[in-house]
Amino acid sequence: MASNRIGRINEEIQRELAAQIRSLKDPRVSGTGMVSVTRVNTTPDLRYAQVFISVLDKVQEKDVLKGLKSAAGFLRRELGSSLRLRYTPELQFVADDSIEHGAHILELLRDVERKDTQRGGQEEDE
Repeated sequence: MASNRIGRINEEIQRELAAQIRSLKDPRVSGTGMVSVTRVNTTPDLRYAQVFISVLDKVQEKDVLKGLKSAAGFLRRELGSSLRLRYTPELQFVADDSIEHGAHILELLRDVERKDTQRGGQEEDE
């Protein structure tokens, strides 16, 4: 039952942080293209939360993470005021490469499909 609660808290933190990141005035964060909060993992004692961030422009990813780390105290305070929890978790921002990984897997599957169609065409000629 506790894991369901942690899951709901993770979703709520993700939703709140996504809204708060849009309102940040740090040029490292607001000056970039699209910054997304892809997932949040909170420890069971609600002391720490890993926030996975995906940035559209991968060149600016390190700058965005630095900007978010410098704004972590502000984001934590705002999160604490919007969510009524006993402990507001300390935020740790991590770059999320799951989108790149998924694109790589998709490309591998397409390569296999192309090879299969090429073999099928050769077998019909014989």
